[in-house]
Formats: sequence, C-alpha cells, structure tokens
Amino acid sequence: MAVKSVALKTKADTSKLNQTKSGGIELYLKRIFALMFGAVALTAVATYMTIWGGWFVHLINFQTGGFTALYYILLFGGLALSIWAQVRAFSFKPGTGALLLALYAVLIGVVMTPLIVVTLTVNPTSILFAFIISAVMFACMALFGYKTVKDLSFMGIFLMMGMIGLILIGIASFIWPTMLGGTFGTIVCFIGVLIFALFTAYDMQNLKRAYAVIGDDTQKNQLAVLGALHLYISFVAMFQYLLSLLNRN
Repeated sequence: MAVKSVALKTKADTSKLNQTKSGGIELYLKRIFALMFGAVALTAVATYMTIWGGWFVHLINFQTGGFTALYYILLFGGLALSIWAQVRAFSFKPGTGALLLALYAVLIGVVMTPLIVVTLTVNPTSILFAFIISAVMFACMALFGYKTVKDLSFMGIFLMMGMIGLILIGIASFIWPTMLGGTFGTIVCFIGVLIFALFTAYDMQNLKRAYAVIGDDTQKNQLAVLGALHLYISFVAMFQYLLSLLNRN
C-alpha cells in the first residue's frame, strides 16, 4: 500500500521527496564526520595530556626498551573494544555508541603516546606533515568512495585480509622488534597507508548505500556511529603509518 501511494504522487511531491532525501543524507554524513573528527580531537587531547602529565613513563619499560604490561592492556583492550562495538553496533542506543567511540579514541590517544614522544624528540615537524598528508588522502578517498559509480564491494575481502595481516605483523613485531627494520618495515608502512586509504573509499560507498536501504531513524543514527568508528580507524591508521614512514631513519 505504501509503495503504491508513493508511486501515485504528483511530480511536485516526488521532487519534494527527493529534496528531503538529499537533505537527509547530508545530515547523516555531517553526523558521521562530526563524530569522527570529534574522536580524532579526543585522541589528540589524550595524547597531549598523557605527555604533559608525564604518564607516558608508565607505558615504556626503560630497562628493556620495550613496553610495560599497562601498555599491552590498553592496546589489546582498545582492540577488543572496537571489535565488540562493531559487532554490537545495532544493539546500542546511538548515545551509548558515541560514548564507546569516545572511550576508544582516548585509549588510542594514550597508546599512540610512545610513538609521538619519540617523534617529538627526533623529528617533530613530521607530525604536522603526516597529519596534513593523512587529511588530504582521507578527503580524496572519501570523496571518491561517495561519488564513484563503480562497485567497490569486491575489495572488501582483500582489504580485510590485508588488515588482519598488518595486525599479525604488528603483534609479531612486539616479539621480534627488529623485523620491521630496513626495507621490510618501509614496505609494511606503504601497504598500511594503501590499505586504509582504500578502506576509506570502501566504507564511504557502503555508508551511502546503507542510508538508502535503512528507513528507521534510530538505525541510521546507530549506523552513523559505526561509520564514524570505521572512518576514524582508517584515518588514525593512515596517520600512524605515514608518521612511521617519515621517520624510518
């Protein structure tokens, strides 16, 4: 009945409906990017506060040159939180999902502190360069994913496999720190930037398509939080890999 009544609307009503839908997706995307950049800002604040307060010393084992147990708890705790939040995304109220995103952003900010501290010591300007390059790449790939008519769904399995590979390499590097030295480490950084740049386009297309399918406002708000989390992960990962790439020496 509803479909039939929509089909019988006048041309003017149809035009008005299209304008409303267009305005709806704009608000939806604004919500996603507001949440995502809010999370990025929280990460920056958390990193600054950890450094400014001197708390980063509790993350580094200065005797061995490695990390403390607290660092690993925060690192893997953040990873578990992100997986759980994505699996349960449509079970949470949008406000609860946003709070979990904020908590995850703070954890990432703390975990990133050792990398930022070392970079501030040896090459502080590379932080600005890495951020600018990440922002430009993110904007270009997000726009591409939103505008392209090419179906990017075929990339999903390859991107997921690539991300899992990067995670496994990262875990292995804690056991064998020297494995990311030299050419191999540089290649891993390049691959990391490429994978998360492509993830940005892939996620943007999926978010655009999902908006057209989901009719419930609550689910759209839940999807906005999930989309913000996905885009946040891609942006932060690109920044970290680029920062590592600029400081390979």
